[in-house]
Amino acid sequence: MGVIGKDFKYKIVKNFLSKDEIRLLSIYCEIKHRLNSTHFDFIQESPNADSCFYADPIMETLLLSKQKLMEKETGKKLLPTYSYWRCYSKYATLSKHKDRPSCEISTTVFIGGDTDQWPIYMDGEAIHLKRGDAAIYLGCELLHHRDEFQGDHQFQTFLHYVDAYGNKKEWHLDKRPYWGFPKVEPWYNDD
Repeated sequence: MGVIGKDFKYKIVKNFLSKDEIRLLSIYCEIKHRLNSTHFDFIQESPNADSCFYADPIMETLLLSKQKLMEKETGKKLLPTYSYWRCYSKYATLSKHKDRPSCEISTTVFIGGDTDQWPIYMDGEAIHLKRGDAAIYLGCELLHHRDEFQGDHQFQTFLHYVDAYGNKKEWHLDKRPYWGFPKVEPWYNDD
């Protein structure tokens, strides 16, 4: 797919992460998941609680370090909003949804896991990513979801940006005072 514009839905970026980044982040996510005792998502439709982390320092670093690549791939000047990563476990699903305003231009990045056989669907199309690949998409406009995961675990990170000249630019930093800072309540107002 092409540069973000009127006809843009999503695009795949092969090797978004280098081999060294994949190795570092895979080891980091595995250790952090094993040590996790407080950060779980009990809302997702899964009998297991997936580890999930908003604004984790290493992912915030990735968010900032990939900004230039994201600008090149989208053809837009971007403002980073926040990062989020999770370890999906067996039977996890991702319901069909659109994202909140700070996810105007988003990317899902496959870091690692025991299988790469778990596509994300965007507008009904299955997107298959290999380790280190990313799908860049318009999170607020594009319906996306995942069917039930049949593997043991998979690490995904989500990097979110807004158009620096668009109508969502006030979501820069996800309205937080600093990078790596947790969500500030109320962090999202649906009005």
